[in-house]
Amino acid sequence: MAGRNRIPREAFNDRHGFPPERSFLRGPPLPQQRPHPVLLEEELEMQHAEIRRLLTDYSRLVEDRIAIRQELGAAKEEIHRLNLFIGDVRAEQEPYSRGLIVKGLKLEADLRATEPIKKEVVQLREEVQKLNNNKQELTGQVQALKQDVGRLQADNQQIPVLRAEIDGLHQELMHARNAIDYEKKANIEMMEQRQAIEKNMVSMAREVEKLRAELAIVDGRPWAAGMISLVSVWLEFLCQT
Repeated sequence: MAGRNRIPREAFNDRHGFPPERSFLRGPPLPQQRPHPVLLEEELEMQHAEIRRLLTDYSRLVEDRIAIRQELGAAKEEIHRLNLFIGDVRAEQEPYSRGLIVKGLKLEADLRATEPIKKEVVQLREEVQKLNNNKQELTGQVQALKQDVGRLQADNQQIPVLRAEIDGLHQELMHARNAIDYEKKANIEMMEQRQAIEKNMVSMAREVEKLRAELAIVDGRPWAAGMISLVSVWLEFLCQT
């Protein structure tokens, strides 16, 4: 608005018919010629038109100034109203801002308090990873145990056959033990009989020696020699048996 309907600068620079200013030259002044009346009238008409144009521009400038003042007043009122509104908003927002600041400080304190929890969470994650590794190892061991159990179950299916074989071997062992015990008893009885026979043979040998000694004393009787030979044959027979 300030630049609207400005007066061109040429309006003030052009003198419209007036003689140009005299140049500052040394020497006597030049003689001035009087303008022609027609030229003077034209110059006056041009000056009147310029004056009218200037008055029109001035009136427009006045109107623009008044409008600018009105707009400036309205703007000042609007600024004042906005300042009041901003003050009210600030007054309303101040408790809210304080609350936000308090909440922010509380959150910072909570975050600081959660630092040990974060460290504990990291430790728990490491322990969980270890437990997962142990779980994988145990899973492998369980699979191996399942395979072993399967083999054992297959072996268990052969247990009745093995039990039957063991029972048969046990019975054979019992028969063998009974036979051994019987043979032991028979051997003991035979040993006892043999010991009794040996005792009898020893006693009989002693008796034979006595008889030999007694027969040796007898003087060359023919029946003594036959008796000695008969006793010797009988002793040999007992020894062979």
